[in-house]
Amino acid sequence: MAKKKTKQTKAEALNFSKYIRWFWMLFTGGILAIVLLFLLASWGLLGEMPDHTRLENPETNLATEIISSDGKTLGKFYFNDNRTPVGYDYLPQNLIDALIATEDVRFYDHSGIDARGTLRAFLQLGRGGGASTISQQLAKQLFTDQVSRNKIQRGLQKVREWIIAIRLERQYTKEEIIAQYFNIYDFGNNGDGIRSASRIYFGKEPKDLDLKESAMLVGMFKNSSLYNPRRNPVGVKNRRNVVLAQMHKYEYISEEIKDSLQATELDLNYTPESHREGIATYFREYLRGFMKEWANDKKNRKPDGSKYDLYSDGLKVFTTIDSRMQKYAEDAIALHMPRLQAEFDHQNTPKRNPTAPFLELDKSEIDKLMKDGMRRGERWRILKNQGKSNKEIEASFYKPVEMTVFKWIDGKAGEVDTVMKPIDSMRYYKSFLHPSMMSMDPITGHVKAWVGGMNYKHFQYDMVKQGKRQVGSTFKPFVYATAIDQLQVSPCDSFPRTPITIEANKFGNPEPWTTKNSDGNYSGIQTLKDALASSTNTVTARLMNEIGPQPVVEMAKKLGVEQDILPVPAIALGTADISVYEMVAAYSTFANKGVYNKPVMVTRIEDKNGTILYQVAPESKDVLSEEVAYVAINLMEGVTNAGSGRRLRHSWAGKVPVYKEIITGYPYEFDNPIAGKTGTTQNQSDGWFMGMVPNLVTGVWVGAEDRAAHFGNLTYGQGASMALPIWALYMRACYEDETLDVSRGEFEEPEELTINVDCTAVDEGDLGSDSGKNDDDEVEVDF
Repeated sequence: MAKKKTKQTKAEALNFSKYIRWFWMLFTGGILAIVLLFLLASWGLLGEMPDHTRLENPETNLATEIISSDGKTLGKFYFNDNRTPVGYDYLPQNLIDALIATEDVRFYDHSGIDARGTLRAFLQLGRGGGASTISQQLAKQLFTDQVSRNKIQRGLQKVREWIIAIRLERQYTKEEIIAQYFNIYDFGNNGDGIRSASRIYFGKEPKDLDLKESAMLVGMFKNSSLYNPRRNPVGVKNRRNVVLAQMHKYEYISEEIKDSLQATELDLNYTPESHREGIATYFREYLRGFMKEWANDKKNRKPDGSKYDLYSDGLKVFTTIDSRMQKYAEDAIALHMPRLQAEFDHQNTPKRNPTAPFLELDKSEIDKLMKDGMRRGERWRILKNQGKSNKEIEASFYKPVEMTVFKWIDGKAGEVDTVMKPIDSMRYYKSFLHPSMMSMDPITGHVKAWVGGMNYKHFQYDMVKQGKRQVGSTFKPFVYATAIDQLQVSPCDSFPRTPITIEANKFGNPEPWTTKNSDGNYSGIQTLKDALASSTNTVTARLMNEIGPQPVVEMAKKLGVEQDILPVPAIALGTADISVYEMVAAYSTFANKGVYNKPVMVTRIEDKNGTILYQVAPESKDVLSEEVAYVAINLMEGVTNAGSGRRLRHSWAGKVPVYKEIITGYPYEFDNPIAGKTGTTQNQSDGWFMGMVPNLVTGVWVGAEDRAAHFGNLTYGQGASMALPIWALYMRACYEDETLDVSRGEFEEPEELTINVDCTAVDEGDLGSDSGKNDDDEVEVDF
């Protein structure tokens, strides 16, 4: 019996040892299999593995960033990835704490793989949460193009991510891994990376994020498509509160702070970043063209000979635009234009103007204008490319369709959904008055503000540089400057106001040319200073008769006017089409003591590593003597002191204009030296104001798309009503901003001044009656 038991015990022991052997064989085999799996993965046999170079420079699309002269981001160029990386030092501590507490609490203790977390996840089959470390998640974001739905394939992907995570830990510091993870993640709504996300959701830079904002963004790491603050604010708030709870659990915040923040709303400040929205949209579109031209130049290539990609190479473009001044310019336009438009609409109701918004056109002329507009439009181009016949395309303009149109709503730019025939929408859009404005430092040539229109989304034609319109009396200073330069005339020299006719063929004019004064006053004489201030046409015509149009054209060219100007006497009154860009550059020559500076918009371009690829080489030339430039400035100071621009000086002590509703921001009460000139073209189609202080020159134009759409009289249609208020609002905001250094001082007088500019000795009683009217401002007398 005892022997039988002994045999049985030995047999059992033998069987047990067999199980033990099998266990160790399986265990060892499993370990070897895992090791082999990792080795195969590291050798790239389970899928391509990134080499050292790719680990050091992961392939990510980086947006081109447009940076203002005061260091602010104006916008970006990108296709799919609106990503601009930031360094670890740019991240607030509460953002980092939120990430660690929520995503990887042992981040600083492991080398890429959290053994405890992995074992826990394995034993609980993932029910207790995942075990991916921040390093693993970064590896997934960088090198897993598409997460497989197949469990086996996904398992192999996980193995690759583990190995890459370990290599990332060897390659980078913990701080660099955190920064990369924040930079690579897509937070939705074009929020690629933490910088874009913080700007889009909260309108601020990452370093300025507060605790609850940081918690919300970290909460989105779980799934930014599901936890989208715009579509799912309740879910996002709940997820944010989970992050706050985790921060309390790991003692990053107190319970009181957790409870108080969990009770708050998300408080989003949604600020979309797109090509058609945001600040300086028209300038950014100009810059796109500049950058494409730069990139296409064979001299500007990468070390490997390929072209720089504007949308993915992470270039940094440093511009001259000042974000503060740009905002003030856009604000001035946004304040003035709805008030001006309201009056224009009031004057163009069907009862008041049956051909609205056009004047002086009959039905056949309007039909031709509209058909020409059809053929130039985007709709025509698209349908033509689809193979439609002209007849089919034209018929489509008379079929109602759903559309969204621009509208001023309660004094602000807005949109309305409507159903309208395309032909009616064309006429609707032709009823809008458009602004443009450019502001430049005449000493450096740096452009500080650029506004090509009132709403880039709906009106994409840039009226700063693309658009050219008749400049009216703002051209007269070119005539006066030429006369000063050639004849050494003084602002105090007197000329008769009487009519003058320049005979046919004297200056290439086929017919006799005679001009009129809008006030009908031709009696007496005027000093040149008074004549420019009141914009007396007959005096300007007399100067033209003395010097001839060819020298004036040459002067305009030297001042920076680019297009050809026909040298005929009529150019004295501003018949030439010139852009705001050219006019500001030309006037800046006067303010810069006769030296022309070509406008500068870009100072340098850097690649993503900070290597300078382009640096501006300023272009300047001497055009006028310092004396001639100063005398011209002195003449234009008379415009704002006693002429068509004198409302800049008014206070409430003066008589309030009957049309004050469009003189936005009146009274302006400027008391510093200002040189300027108003301009109004025939039939009030264009209103201009050019204004200068010693270190800032600004030009403003306002008008409709078609010259046939305009105000019916000078009361509303003059440059002093349409354009001057924008300049005044802008300058007032600039002066109120003490961080800007916009001059309030005098224009510097040259050391040698031989031309008399002190007209106090002139006997004003001998100069004849002026009646306070002028060709730009016939009702200024009401002031």
